[in-house]
Amino acid sequence: MRAPEFWRADGVAARALTPLAWAYAAGGDMRRRLARPRMVAAPVICVGNLVAGGAGKTPVALSLGAAAVELGHNPHFLTRGYGGRITGPQRIDPARHTAADAGDEPLLLAAVAPTWVAQDRAAAADAAVAAGAALLIMDDGHQNPSLRKDLSLVVIDGDYGLGNGRVMPAGPLREPPADGLARADVVVMIGEDRHGIAANAARWVPVMRARLSPTEWSKRFTGEAVLGFAGIGRPEKFFATLRALGCRVVGEQAFADHHPYTADEIMRLVERAATRGATPVTTAKDHVRLPPEARAMIEVIEVTLDWADADAPAQLIERAVKRRRARPHG
Repeated sequence: MRAPEFWRADGVAARALTPLAWAYAAGGDMRRRLARPRMVAAPVICVGNLVAGGAGKTPVALSLGAAAVELGHNPHFLTRGYGGRITGPQRIDPARHTAADAGDEPLLLAAVAPTWVAQDRAAAADAAVAAGAALLIMDDGHQNPSLRKDLSLVVIDGDYGLGNGRVMPAGPLREPPADGLARADVVVMIGEDRHGIAANAARWVPVMRARLSPTEWSKRFTGEAVLGFAGIGRPEKFFATLRALGCRVVGEQAFADHHPYTADEIMRLVERAATRGATPVTTAKDHVRLPPEARAMIEVIEVTLDWADADAPAQLIERAVKRRRARPHG
């Protein structure tokens, strides 16, 4: 689905849906109060957020996973696999599984470290530990109470912020910000903080800063004509990346988040780009959802997460590991 435009600013529609938002927030709060989070035999780092849609969770998880591999911690990722048919727990094999099987994020995560898809996160954690995982990184799950977390990160997109500040369906929030921040250990602010959220969040938890930047490989498109398309939480972020990269953007096409592309859709985009002398480009997350026969026709604009403090990933990992060592298992 695409996030409703009224989620960005308060208005009549948001106010009309407020009673449903109260019920949604109350239901989530009750679920967490009644849950008995289970501790597993490996440190758990949760990379979550407060809003529905893209905030930058997966790039943060990928960055932590790559750092954990470099540090020798043998990380495994846990994810629900939104948009896929696997219920799990299932370890993802990119050579065998498709986005239709597992969703798009698991395929990206599996390129860095072993990745498990399951609706039951505790079951996935058990399977990962049995397979030798020494560190578990949850991509999403801040509102999921089934696992005891050793470190909880809340990722916030500085450009979008918290939308209109209301809980779904009146706004984009999964829960009231004060509740979510009270369970967090760190806020990761991605990009420029256009809404002044960092200063307020710092009343609860430390704030780390990072930004998404095109890779050196993607910079080859600077000055080139491109037709961009994306089916992510906020496609406008991708189009802004193209403009910041210095591309000549001759067309933009937004799709719903996790959109399953058809061969006909891609051919129309390729033909449209050709008539304008442009290269069709998309995100890495979208590229894994393209029909296999269409992937060679589409270029990927890759981005990397640059931390303001280059040592931040290692610091976060070590913090989680030390916390687990201080807690007896059980």
